[in-house]
Order: sequence, then structure tokens, then C-alpha cells
Amino acid sequence: MNALTITLGTIGVLLSLVCWYSFIGGAWKMVSAIRIGQPAPDRWRPFFPRFKQMVVEFLAHTRMNKFRTVGWAHWLVMVGFLLGAIVWFEAYGQTFNPEFHWPLIGGTAVYHFVDEILGLGTVIGIVVLIIIRQLNHPRQPGRLSRFTGSDFKAAYFVEAVVLIEGLGMIFVKAGKIATYGGGHMSTDFFTMNLAKLLPASPEMVSVFAFIKLMSGMIWLYVVGRNITWGVAWHRFAAFFNIYFKREDDGGVALGAAKPMMSKGKALTMENVDPDTDTLGAGRIEDFSWKGWLDFSTCTECGRCQSQCPAWNTGKPLSPKLLIMSLRDHGNAKAPYLLAGGRTDMGGDEVGLVDSEGNVKEAALAKIPEAARAEAGRKLVGESAELVEAGELAPVIDTETLWSCTNCGACVEQCPVDIEHVDHIIDMRRYQVLIESDFPSELAGLFKNLENKGNPWGQNSKDRLNWINEMDFEIPVFGKDAESFDGYEYLFWVGCAGAYEDRAKKTTKAVAELLATAGTKFMVLGAEETCTGDSARRAGNEFLFQQLAQQNIEVLDGVFEGVEQSKRKIVVTCAHCFNALNNEYPEVGGNYEVVHHTQLLNRLVRAKKLVQVAPVSEDVTYHDPCFLGRHNKVYNAPRELMAASGAKLVEMPRHGERSMCCGAGGARMWMEERIGKRINVDRVDEALSTDPKKIATGCPFCRVMLTDGVTARQEEGKGEGVEVVDVAQLMLESISRVEADKLTENLKVVQQPKTPVEAEAVAEAVEEERVEEVVEAAATPAAPKTTGAPKAGGLQMKGGLKGPGAKKAAAPAEAAEAPKAKPGGLQMKGGLKGPGAKKAAAPAAAAPAAEPAEASAPATESAPPTAKPGGLQLKSGLKGPGAKKAAAPAAAPAPEAAPEAAVSEAPAEAPKETAIPKAKPGGLQLKSGLKGPGPKKAAPAAPATESAPAPESAPAPEAASAPEAVPEPSAEPEAKPASEAPAPPKAKPGGLQIKGGPKPPGRK
Repeated sequence: MNALTITLGTIGVLLSLVCWYSFIGGAWKMVSAIRIGQPAPDRWRPFFPRFKQMVVEFLAHTRMNKFRTVGWAHWLVMVGFLLGAIVWFEAYGQTFNPEFHWPLIGGTAVYHFVDEILGLGTVIGIVVLIIIRQLNHPRQPGRLSRFTGSDFKAAYFVEAVVLIEGLGMIFVKAGKIATYGGGHMSTDFFTMNLAKLLPASPEMVSVFAFIKLMSGMIWLYVVGRNITWGVAWHRFAAFFNIYFKREDDGGVALGAAKPMMSKGKALTMENVDPDTDTLGAGRIEDFSWKGWLDFSTCTECGRCQSQCPAWNTGKPLSPKLLIMSLRDHGNAKAPYLLAGGRTDMGGDEVGLVDSEGNVKEAALAKIPEAARAEAGRKLVGESAELVEAGELAPVIDTETLWSCTNCGACVEQCPVDIEHVDHIIDMRRYQVLIESDFPSELAGLFKNLENKGNPWGQNSKDRLNWINEMDFEIPVFGKDAESFDGYEYLFWVGCAGAYEDRAKKTTKAVAELLATAGTKFMVLGAEETCTGDSARRAGNEFLFQQLAQQNIEVLDGVFEGVEQSKRKIVVTCAHCFNALNNEYPEVGGNYEVVHHTQLLNRLVRAKKLVQVAPVSEDVTYHDPCFLGRHNKVYNAPRELMAASGAKLVEMPRHGERSMCCGAGGARMWMEERIGKRINVDRVDEALSTDPKKIATGCPFCRVMLTDGVTARQEEGKGEGVEVVDVAQLMLESISRVEADKLTENLKVVQQPKTPVEAEAVAEAVEEERVEEVVEAAATPAAPKTTGAPKAGGLQMKGGLKGPGAKKAAAPAEAAEAPKAKPGGLQMKGGLKGPGAKKAAAPAAAAPAAEPAEASAPATESAPPTAKPGGLQLKSGLKGPGAKKAAAPAAAPAPEAAPEAAVSEAPAEAPKETAIPKAKPGGLQLKSGLKGPGPKKAAPAAPATESAPAPESAPAPEAASAPEAVPEPSAEPEAKPASEAPAPPKAKPGGLQIKGGPKPPGRK
């Protein structure tokens, strides 16, 4: 040591204290700002999977390697920064004593080799990154540079420091070899040769060490004073951001949208409190702390920007600039928020107020003026209007917010796992649910979804129109099948597949292919409702939940009694696929959902679909965003195309870097008024491959691409090019099957319940009947009735009592009930009304009843049929408040009872009274689904011809208490069923629900 080295060492130590103070202070300010965010309790666990994913992404650089050259160069710089810190701290001793090295390890060959590699790797890596930045400098015209909008001052500073650090490691080591000798070609292969060019000077080594030390110290000081320099701070924050990513299995934040959170809980229509809960993000403090961490971690690399379809077509949205704007705004407003400042929705101060509500002016005065001004900025708004009104421009312009297609390209490419789409959806939620500020086109969308259950506002009954255009029969749940027994898949057609003419071609192709392969499937028909994807992506979270709960209720009814592994749904729409598969589990709907390209590809592999006439045309494939990036389905559609014999020609942007068609994020229903149309831009890329067809696997994509092709064909480009679904290519390549055969392939004969199940149901019915008999015995005698009542009053048709009336006991041997047509307050398909108990079906054919005067008490005769009138419920359902009605006899009671004659029925009848199955009517839900709360009905057994209805029965007489039903000793002569009088038809009226909308009270 000498005077120079001691002086350099002392200066280095003293300055480092100031620099470390600045850095630690900046880090604390950043952490304090992040803590302002809302709670996010779901981000901490499970620890080991999250920690493992963080280590994998760090060491393997899985995210960075998506850009290969940048990936390995950045890895060298990252390792040089982290491990190079060991060599950097060694400079503290080397400034005092040039010969200094770490005890124990400093003289080892391993340490010398690591030092050599770190120095060279850091220099090589940063030089490559500097060159890449300059080659992509935004001095280029247009929006070609991903660095447009990035802070170049911060980037140049960081690059310079890293370069100096790498050179410092090399020159300190080479200076020591030149001065003190040593070194070996195996561990010091580069520095030994560099040492030959340097003089032997201890002071030189000390100066090199001081420069290396001070470059790092200056870096600490400067970044500590600039906590918005993400290009510097990401090297610390990225580890935490990766650990706390949304998906603990390592996946990116795609697929399901993040639930709407407030104070750490997911909001639903049942638990939301409008007075205390935050709906979406309307202010920077409404984001979770993970959102603030996202903003602070952004490296400004611009990968998200380079992949964004909105940015690439001239829209104001850049995912990078959006995150940077939120970061800068949050840090500028943080002093105000940390001091306790808060404003209400009207902008009035509610945080720094006294007990009487008066603003604490003294406390506000202590807050920097810039922070108070920043607190007055709107998060989202019309920039031009606010500036004209003399207010500060909003942080995010309205047009910027609504330009997003939710394609997920930004999230897929981000190297530090920032969740751009979730933050955009949160801001949209606030605008829709609180501000009611959204594009005018969405008003019609929301209205149609709420009232009609589909974006087009079509009637639900028209969902089956496409079936009428088919040559073969397709089973519809509730119409052709009462349960899922015997079927493999429920075909979820989707709104586009049912209503949109181009998408219906896909629906028909998939249906024919499945029928050809012998795959048993059914469709829901009018019971199907929009999954709500567009509503959720547009920010209308509660409308999405309403639609989802309605669909889940229907689906759970379809799959009632079906084990979880067999609850299978096949869909053609990528948006339906994503919603059913990823988002419905959040609200209780768990099913196995497959895309039609996946299922058809499986059938091809199983040799159930065999190519006989290859397509043999050049076809380019467009990856739907919600099938590809959001759900990682890339291979199935391509394999299906190959199986059809099509020659795939890939576009420049495909796979995980595929360009969006412009329909996602509810953009399907909004007009593009700025820049180039996204679908036209994608079509231009597709036409550059000179294809005969453009294939896709999503009806939204098909509509957008078809419109784009049409626009270009009007200009004389792309003549003859057709947009098709991959299923259509497969259908072209196979041998078509006759319609009768297809119908036969889909036919399912559903078996009745087993005798054991039927016996259990019969026992339950008998127990219930006994309870009702006991209850009836305790009531006063009913007045005698001498005939059928005239229409009028509050009556229930088809053998049902009026409100409050007691239930008539069923005859011992009841034949099949007369069929009633729908009427009154009804829903189709044989479901019970709310609260009504379901009638059990007979386990075996019921023999005809003995004449009433011979064997049955008067109180057990069938109630007379009432004519339409008043508020009636048809087909054997109870009136409001009424107890459960017994099953009626096969025919209404005539005026006189003839002599009984022995029929061909068995002489001995079963003791149990079987209740016939009611036909559709009353307050019912379509398709065999239960109403709220009812018990499960027993299945109907096949009817026989041996038990026709009795010809007549006497008028019932009142009795004080019902008697037990005696077992008949002989069967009466029966009148043919065809001669039995049918109940009169009731005209539609009353409180009815038509075409699929929900009944009152139904979710």
C-alpha cells in the first residue's frame, strides 16, 4: 500500500456509504409504493412450485430465449451482474492493496476461471445487446422499433455501467498478472495475453479496481434516485414478479381472466358490497400490490409492443407504454397516498379529514405539490376533452383502453411475467360497472346478452334452425333424449355456430364428421346461452357471472348422475372453449371440454375418419388467439389439416407469435376507427403465402378473415381465396355417408332404471303417500262434489287442486295420465315448477282400476278436469301452496259407472301405486332439468296394452278420513284409450316465458 492506494481506497469507502444509502432508500420507496396496492393473498402459496418456477426461469432463461440472440446475450449479462458482484466487492480491498484477493477461494484455479468467464461473458453479452438496441432504434420510420417510447437515457446508463464492470474485471485481473506474475492458460487464457500489453504497476491495478468499484457505486446512487428506471430495477424485482405470477404451475396469465378482486376476495353477485368493495380499477390504488410490482418490473424491452396487433396497425395502445404510464403515475401519486390521502368517486378528499369531515389543510400542505396534482388525474378518460376543460390529461386514454383485443401476445412474450391483459380488464370493469363509460356498440351487446342470451339478439328457438338444414337427424336434449345416458359428448354449438351463416358451415361439418365417426353426441338447442366471454372481456363481470350460472345450471342438469370424467363437451368456438374450460370452474362448472380440432384429430388417429380424397391445395393456417396462446392448442389443427391432405404453408407470424384477427376482447362488436383494420392486416399476411384457402379453428376468426378477404378481393387481390374451418377440409377428404346411416350412428336407446332403482323409488313414493294420508286424516271432511266444476276461479288443470286444497289420494291401480299441452306459466321439456316435487314414474304397467263404488273410497277418485280459466298450471303440477296431487287415472271420470268386465290384464295387481310420468306443462324447465329444490323422479317403465283405462267412475264423495286402498280382486272391462276424453287445450296466456329466457327467480 502507498499514499495513492490508501487515498483511492478511502474515497471509495466513503462514497460507497452515500451510494448505498441512496440505493437502499430508493428500494424502500419502491416497496412502500407497492404496499399501497390491494391485498392479493392468492399469490404467496404454494411455495415450492412457485420457487421452482422462479429458479427455472432464471437459470434456463425460458422467457428470454423466445428471442434467441437476445436470450443468450442477456443470460451472460445477468450472470455477470449476479456472480460478478463477488469480484466487484473484491475491489474494496484491491484499492487499498492491489495484491488483495478473497481468503481461501481467491487463489484457487476455479476462482480464476470463473473470474475469466464472468469478465468476458459480461463484455460480450452487453456489446451484443447494445448492437441490438441500435439496430432497432426508433429512429426508423413508423412503429417498427420495439424500443419506441422506452427511456433511452436509463438504457444507455445501464449499458455503460455493465460494460465498464465487465472491462474492470478483465483489466484488474490482467494488471495483477502483469505486476505480480502467475496465471495459467487453462484458467487465464485471455487475461494472460492481455497482461503482455500492460506495464507492471501496483498503482495501475489499484486505479482499475477503483474504477470498477466506483462504476458500480454510481449505478447504486443513480438508480436509487430513479425508482422508475425499470431497465435497472428489473434485475431485482423480476425474481419476485416471477414468483408471485398468477399461475402457480408456471403458466403465463392467459386462459381465464383474473377474477374481479376487492380487498383480497373474489367478488360475485352474492358477496359484493357496493358501498365498500372496489369494482375493477378506477384509481391507481385499486390495483393489487402484484399490479404495482408488475409496473415496477417492466424492463421497457418492448417485446409486448412488437407483438401487439393494436400497435402494429396504428392504434394508440402499446402494452409497454400503458404499463410505464401506470408505473410513473403510481410513483408520482405515492407520497399523497402514503400520507393517508384518498378521494371518493367525485374527487372530494376523504382521507385527510377530521372527525367532522373537514379537510386537514396542514397535512395536505406537507405533501409535495406534484403528488397532489397527480392525485387529481383521472386514470382513464378522454384526453382531448379533459385538456380542453383545463384538467390534466388522463393516465390512460379511453381509446387506448378499448383498443386491446385480449389476444395475449404481450403476456406471452413478456420476459418478466407482467400481466397486461388482467390490468386492462380491471380498468374496463370500473369503466363499465361504475362509470358506465364504454363504446356505444357495447350497449347493444350487453342488452342482447341480458335479454336474448346471445350477442345478435336472436330468439333462442332459432338456435336449432341449422339442424333443419341437415339431411340427418341430430338428437336434441329434452326433445330426442331425456338424459345424457348413452352419449359421449354434448356438442356446444355456440352463438356464432347457431346464428352466423359462415360459422354454421363449421357447425354442420363438425356434426357430420362426428356422426360419420360414430361418436354419439347431442345438442342443447334453445337451452344453450352465450358463455359470456365477450361480456367479461368488455368488463361486464356480473353479466358474465349471470350467464355462466345459468349455463352451469343447465349443464349440471344434463349431466345429472353422470360421473365427472364423463361430463364431456365439444365446442367449435375458441372463445366458448376458453370460457367453459378455464373460467366456468371459478363459478362451479367443471367439465371436460375439448375443441373440435382436438376431438376430430383423435378420431383420425383412431382410424374412424379416413382420408380418401386428399385436398391437395396450398392452405395457410391462422392460429386463433384463444385456442393457441390462451390454451396452447397448436398441433391438433395442423395435424388435422395434414390428415386431410392439405399442404400447409405457414405465415411469418404463427404459433405463439400469431397475429390476432381483431375479434377478441369484445372487439368483434366494435368498429375500428383508427389506423389499419387488424383483420385486413392479417389477411395481407395470409395472402403473402399465395394460398388457395385460409383455414382457422374459430368462428370469430372466420368472420373477421372472411371480411378481410372480401375487402382485398374488391381491390383485385386474393381472387378465389376462401376462408374455411379445418373441419371442412377434413370433410372434403373423407367418403361421405348416407343420411340414414348418419342418423342411425347417432341413435341412442336409453334404458330404464334397474329393478333395484325402481323399487327404491317406489318405497320412497309409498312413504310419502302414507304421510299424506295421515295428514289428511287429521283435517275436516271436504264438502261433497257431484260433478266437474265449471271453469273459473283459481283452478289447476289436469287433475290438480287449487291453492290450499288438500290432495286427493291416488287410486290403487292408476293408468297413464292424459297428456296435457303446454300452457300457463311454463317452461318446456317436462321439468317441475319451483318447489314442486317430482312425480315418480311407474316401475311396471299399472292395471286398470276397479270401479270406485266396489273397491275405492270416494276421496280417492280422480279429480275432474277443469276448463281453462284463471291462473292455471297444466299437466299435473301443484298450484302455489298446494300439496302434492296424486296421479290421475288414465281418463276423466264420466257421469255413470258401467259394470266392470274382466280384461286381459293379469289377475293380480301390484300393491304399490305407481304415479304416471307427467308430460311437459306447468311451471317447468325444458329438457328434463329439475326445478329448484325438487326431488328426483323415478324413470318411467315401458307401458303395456294389458291395462287400459276404466270406462267410467262414479262421482267422488266426501269422507272424513281416507281409507286404505284395497287390493283389487278382478280387473274391470276397460274402454279403449283412444276413446278417453282428452282435456281441453288451453290457449297461451297468463304469465308465460317464451323461447328460453330464465323463469322468475332462476339464476
